[in-house]
Amino acid sequence: MKKKIKLIIKIALFFAFFGVVGHVFAAESLTANAIVKKSDQQMRGDSSYTELTMNIIRPDWTRSMSMKSWTKEQNLSLVLITGPAKDRGSASLKRDKEMWSWIPNIERVIKIAPSMLGQSWMGSDFTNDDLINQSSIVVDYDHKIIKEDVIDGDKTWVIDAIAKPDAPVVWSKVRLWISKKTFLQRKVESYDEFDELVNTMTTYDVQNLGGRMVATRMEMIPADKPGNKTEMITHKAHFNFLINDEFFSQAQMKSLRN
Repeated sequence: MKKKIKLIIKIALFFAFFGVVGHVFAAESLTANAIVKKSDQQMRGDSSYTELTMNIIRPDWTRSMSMKSWTKEQNLSLVLITGPAKDRGSASLKRDKEMWSWIPNIERVIKIAPSMLGQSWMGSDFTNDDLINQSSIVVDYDHKIIKEDVIDGDKTWVIDAIAKPDAPVVWSKVRLWISKKTFLQRKVESYDEFDELVNTMTTYDVQNLGGRMVATRMEMIPADKPGNKTEMITHKAHFNFLINDEFFSQAQMKSLRN
């Protein structure tokens, strides 16, 4: 009986060991494109809902906004401002390659042209492209692993994403630090067409929200504006729920409330 138990234990240890090794080899053998796709999937799932606070920090003042965000797959997203009162009800919508903003104070929908993607979103250090065109990093760029690094104790792949010719994007190059453990983006540098650094986003406080690991705080810091930064804090998140494509519409954007 003792021999049989020892044999069972050895078999269990064998499969446990090779299961871990197999997982490591599988992760190491991923292509840069596969890593970026998996990272996007990890952060947003097939669908997502988040509640956030954005703090816009300047050397002599700070402004805070609360918001809700919905996404579905890679081509649908909707962001609603829920506070303060003067901004409440403002919304941004993306459907495929088209984007709009709803400004309730003047009851007007504004089409976001490609030339407006690089403009500040609600006066923050995030651009329209950063907030409502997030999945562009998957489809509009070619990817290459350039090295490995450690960010906040997290081992990462460092991947350069180079914009495809004629892609409707703001950044000509994006450098991503993607966690080998969680596939979350731990750091992102964005470069212009002259290969000059424009801004750096860093993520912190990885926690379990909605059944998956989420970086609950991120900071966006512009390279040429000392003392400026925008902080985004996630309070609540849900993933992989049923939501109709019709939810992501101009009518819904204009009718959403707190």
